[in-house]
Amino acid sequence: MPLVSPSEDGEIIAQIITRWGYKALRGSSSHSIIRAWNEMKRELEKGGELIIVPDGPRGPGRKMKPGAVKLAKETGAYLVPFTFSSSKRKTLKTWDRFVIPRPFTRFVAVYGNPIAVESNLNHEGLGKKIREVEESMNRLDQEADSFFT
Repeated sequence: MPLVSPSEDGEIIAQIITRWGYKALRGSSSHSIIRAWNEMKRELEKGGELIIVPDGPRGPGRKMKPGAVKLAKETGAYLVPFTFSSSKRKTLKTWDRFVIPRPFTRFVAVYGNPIAVESNLNHEGLGKKIREVEESMNRLDQEADSFFT
C-alpha cells in the first residue's frame, strides 16, 4: 500500500495505483499524518506492506526523513530499500528531480537487504539508523543508474 499525498499531484498517482489494483493510502508528513500514521501501523501489524518515499513531500531530495524508520521501530517491520532507473527518461525540474521512464525503454528495479529497526533505539540510535537507510538508498540509486551509463 503506497502512501500518496492528498494533493492534486498525488491524485494522479493515486488513480494510477488504483488502476493497477493497489489501495492507496492518502496522507503525508504535511497532510493528515495522524490518520495516515494509524492506518500505516494497522497495515504493518497485520502483515501488510507499505511504500513510503523516504525524502518526504518537500525534500530536500535524497535526505531521509525519520517517518519510515520511526514506523518500523513502532511496528517491528523491516525497511527494504528499493529504487529504479531506465535507459530513457524524463527528469522533471522539481526539487526531487522526479524521473519518469519513457515508453518502450529498458528498465531496472533494484532492492537492498532488509533493514531491522530495534524497538529500543534512543534519539541518537534513531539518527544513525536514518543515515544507514539513506546511505543504502543512495548506493542503490547509483547501482541502478550504472546499468545505463
